[in-house]
Amino acid sequence: MNIMLASVLERTNEIGLRRAIGAKKMDIRMQFMAEAVAISLAGGIIGVALGWGISRAVAIFSGWSTIITTISIVLSFGVSSVIGLIFGIYPAVQASNLDPIECLRYE
Repeated sequence: MNIMLASVLERTNEIGLRRAIGAKKMDIRMQFMAEAVAISLAGGIIGVALGWGISRAVAIFSGWSTIITTISIVLSFGVSSVIGLIFGIYPAVQASNLDPIECLRYE
């Protein structure tokens, strides 16, 4: 959520310009929601890769057997996507409700 809020703040001029040339509130919302989901999925991929790697390392160095199931991978992607949607809603709504004139004045 902090990353997305910082993104909204840094891109205030871009949001104002897009709104001034005719972008609807829903267009701005969808852009920020897509970015939030993309960041969440990237985090999910990195998390699965790290989890798999650590699991393999534990299995090799300790002699224990570890099992990674498909459901655990699907669940991790699902959780990261839902978290991305939940924490992306507020910044997306905030960005779409900005006044275009105030955004263009912002420096």
